[in-house]
Amino acid sequence: MRRARAGDLDEVVRLVGEHAAYERSAAPAAGLAARLDGLLFGSGAPRLRCFVAELGSGEIVGYATCAPEVSTWDGAEYLHMDCLFLRDGHRGLGLGPRLVEAVVEEAQALGCDHVQWQTPAWNEDAVRFYERIGARATEKLRFKLPVG
Repeated sequence: MRRARAGDLDEVVRLVGEHAAYERSAAPAAGLAARLDGLLFGSGAPRLRCFVAELGSGEIVGYATCAPEVSTWDGAEYLHMDCLFLRDGHRGLGLGPRLVEAVVEEAQALGCDHVQWQTPAWNEDAVRFYERIGARATEKLRFKLPVG
């Protein structure tokens, strides 16, 4: 596991597309690489962090992204893990827990006391994985309101 580098961007974008397909979502809009480049590698502190699972051969087979968020109720920041994905054939090999560990270490480095994320309710494999590593689900509905 390592922090993504600018040279990884094309492969990360491919993984994002595979992740969207896996979660039965629309493909990312054109220009994703340029938008992610600014969020991950733009000037100043990155708004988004990305960790990749790289095999000894140099092949990137998974990624996790995260960004700090604020909880009004806690009056504190937490780290939101936006994505965690491993290519088919690379799940169940111990890479997922290592990606989560990289995110947890980032949370600790930022002074956050916890990490939050979501997964589709139908993704039973992910739910079992998250419960196995000690995470617990909370009941909420997520809404999205377009503003443009």
